Amino acid sequence: MTNTTHFGYETVAEEDKVRKVGEVFHSVAAKYDVMNDFMSAGLHRIWKAFTIAQAGVRPGFKVLDIAGGTGDLSKAFDRQAGPSGEVWLTDINESMLRVGRDRLLNKGVVTPTMLCDAEKLPFPDNYFDRVSVAFGLRNMTHKDAALTEMRRVLKPGGKLLVLEFSKVWEPLKKPYDVYSFSVLPWLGKKVANDADSYRYLAESIRMHPDQETLKQMMEQVGLERVQYFNLTAGVAALHTGIKL
Repeated sequence: MTNTTHFGYETVAEEDKVRKVGEVFHSVAAKYDVMNDFMSAGLHRIWKAFTIAQAGVRPGFKVLDIAGGTGDLSKAFDRQAGPSGEVWLTDINESMLRVGRDRLLNKGVVTPTMLCDAEKLPFPDNYFDRVSVAFGLRNMTHKDAALTEMRRVLKPGGKLLVLEFSKVWEPLKKPYDVYSFSVLPWLGKKVANDADSYRYLAESIRMHPDQETLKQMMEQVGLERVQYFNLTAGVAALHTGIKL
């Protein structure tokens, strides 16, 4: 029997979701940052800055940036970890990873990059001081398996940071829906010549666990002191947890 999962509002076979998500990000990679600015009115940069501040990376830290895409977090972490640190930029999507690697190199940042699946991380136990995933968890098929892997590779005392779109404040829900399902695909068509991918991204946000559910999922895989910060009325949320 084939296991099924969600691809936006569609129900698909699990192996089809991996392929379909890959196609979305191959399609949008070149315009990903431009579209993020349009999608969030530039707010994604503020949310990422908040995440970087909460990470508290110090010189010598080992940091894993999962679904790191175009490298915004890796660039900041590399600067903070310094020459004695180690920052890995990883993504499951080759097109996104290539864009991120090239952007970092253009800024003089030379840091290891690796194509890898968050559900099967190729790193030893207890290795990283910090693990981050920004706007990537909702695209993963088995979120519990990915969270388990993230906890596994953290050192005791290490922190996981999950930045993701989340459940918006109820009074804003209607205008947010209009924006997501009308304006966003139109922008996708105009800017990236791809309305369908941005329609999927809007749907994937609605299918992602809300703030409290994700908090419980992180606790269930063994993370402690899990908390979340609502950003811009819950349009996004940063969840953090510690491995003790």
